[in-house]
Amino acid sequence: MKKIVLAMLLVAAVTAVAQTAPAPTQPAPQQTPTPSPAAPQKKEIKDPAEYNAYVGAVQQQDAAAKVSGLEAFLTQYPNSVMKEDALELLMGAYQGTNNQAKTLETAQKVLVVNPCNIRALALLAYTKRAMAEAGQNAQQNLAEAGQSGEKGLQCLQTMTKPDGTSDADFQKLKAQTSAIFNGAAGIAAYQAKDYAKAEKYLRASVEADPTNLRDLYPLALAYLTPGPAENDLDGLFFIARAANLAQGAGKDQIAKFGKSKYVKYHGSEEGWTALLAQAATATLPPAGFTITKYVPPTPAEQCSDLLKTKKVQEMSFAEWQLCLSEGKPEDAENVWTVLKGKPLQMVAHVISIESPKQLKLAGSQDDIDAKRADIDLTMTAAIPAKSMPKEDTDFQFEGTPVSYVAKPFLMTMNEGALLVKAAPKPAVRKKPRAH
Repeated sequence: MKKIVLAMLLVAAVTAVAQTAPAPTQPAPQQTPTPSPAAPQKKEIKDPAEYNAYVGAVQQQDAAAKVSGLEAFLTQYPNSVMKEDALELLMGAYQGTNNQAKTLETAQKVLVVNPCNIRALALLAYTKRAMAEAGQNAQQNLAEAGQSGEKGLQCLQTMTKPDGTSDADFQKLKAQTSAIFNGAAGIAAYQAKDYAKAEKYLRASVEADPTNLRDLYPLALAYLTPGPAENDLDGLFFIARAANLAQGAGKDQIAKFGKSKYVKYHGSEEGWTALLAQAATATLPPAGFTITKYVPPTPAEQCSDLLKTKKVQEMSFAEWQLCLSEGKPEDAENVWTVLKGKPLQMVAHVISIESPKQLKLAGSQDDIDAKRADIDLTMTAAIPAKSMPKEDTDFQFEGTPVSYVAKPFLMTMNEGALLVKAAPKPAVRKKPRAH
């Protein structure tokens, strides 16, 4: 909330600069000398009545009175040399009366006179973004904020210093408006799922103001969103920094999300606390910043690890399937040597009933979900009609493995028999995911 209030004050400051703009040159009885080409020509109102009307409106201290004076001036002198300046002042005066609709309308009028008016573009970029974030016609307002932001950044490249503005104030104006433009363009790109563009603009905003959580958090999300532009390393740094800067309930939520992304990338939470500490003081990823990326074991390696910790008889059907279809030749042979010709009592899922003596079953959860048979069971005798299981139900049986096909996996069993008194149904575990 504090950052939003500061941003609102920033927009007010940007538009308020026009309030102290110097008055136009007063009409003189004699013709003014022609300036040299190197010096910009000062605006001059030649009509005394027009000059007095302009100065009278500008000098009003009350915002409502200034609105009335400037509106009257623009109506009476629609082609005045000071039209852009008057509209800028009117934009600020309407903002002073908290009339958002008129403020935005006047900003658009300023851009009709000068499409590169920085203050009007900044006001539109910020206000439209704030309206979108408040839920007001979010999609359209955010798109318009992004358009104003990108246009503003283009115009800043050719912007010249206004008359009467010091070098310091000019640089301050450019820095303030650049932050607004980059933030608006970046968040609009993020919402449009153009993450590469979002990273470009939001990173520029964060580099200019490392404490700007309003742009820092979406920058981290843009980096961490899966896609061609995914950049886990910078994303993990910025999400850790966002967790440091956040306050209240949001702090824990951001830290929890960041930690989950870190664990997914690194394989464990080891080092997460150190990253949080580093991001508390470093504003950008330091040179050489890196995090070791977790490389998951291959299916063959998963099988080898299983054989080190489990006996073959203790494995689930899904684990047998993993080793027989994906394991190293020697590991697959070791598993098959234990299983072949040995009666096994199992629970599987009925995929189809080919005949009273032959059933197609699924023993792993992956194949159950896919409704794909991985066991071809031949019974010793036909199953009585009253004992025949139904398709898409669990079936308890005993069978003896005689052969298998590795891919697509199918184990052939014979000497099938119904289990009259079955042991409690074991949990059917999923086959370990192959990476």
